[in-house]
Amino acid sequence: MRELDGPELYRALKYAKHLDEEEVSEIIERFQFDQAALSQAIFNVFPAVIAEQNQDMSYLFLTLCFDVLCVFQQAFGPLPSQEGMDFDWLEKQAMLLEAELQSLIKERDMDEKIRARLQNRFMQRSTQGSPQPVLVRFLNKAIEDFAAEIPSRKTTIRVTQTMVFIVVQLFSNLYSHAES
Repeated sequence: MRELDGPELYRALKYAKHLDEEEVSEIIERFQFDQAALSQAIFNVFPAVIAEQNQDMSYLFLTLCFDVLCVFQQAFGPLPSQEGMDFDWLEKQAMLLEAELQSLIKERDMDEKIRARLQNRFMQRSTQGSPQPVLVRFLNKAIEDFAAEIPSRKTTIRVTQTMVFIVVQLFSNLYSHAES
């Protein structure tokens, strides 16, 4: 999968910001139909994890996820349908992330050695580079700017950026897998 450059990314983001309510609803409904499991994770599970710490940041996360959806559709074409995907692939993606995500939530009861290993594995995969570094940097900056407005949001910067990174990774994996 090719890496998006600045101008292409900003055109796609501009497109997302100029959609009316009806167009937004259509895009989300199509996403829920084409990729039900991924949609459920991105628009329900992930924001709930963030909302445990800060509701405002979970709302920002949802907005940024919609932007990511639009960017990928504008840059790489229509979203691949779940029907055309190998269910085992999707299940493996979910299982891999579930344990790592659980390790990031301090309130979750988990053996500390296991937590540390899962967090290290996640951090290693994260430092191997983002599939869309320009997009991830833009989203991280948006999160930092939003958090700077109200001090209580700052505690959720890392988890929100982590979740956004995961969303970009999932979309990249989805499109890459559909190409192969």
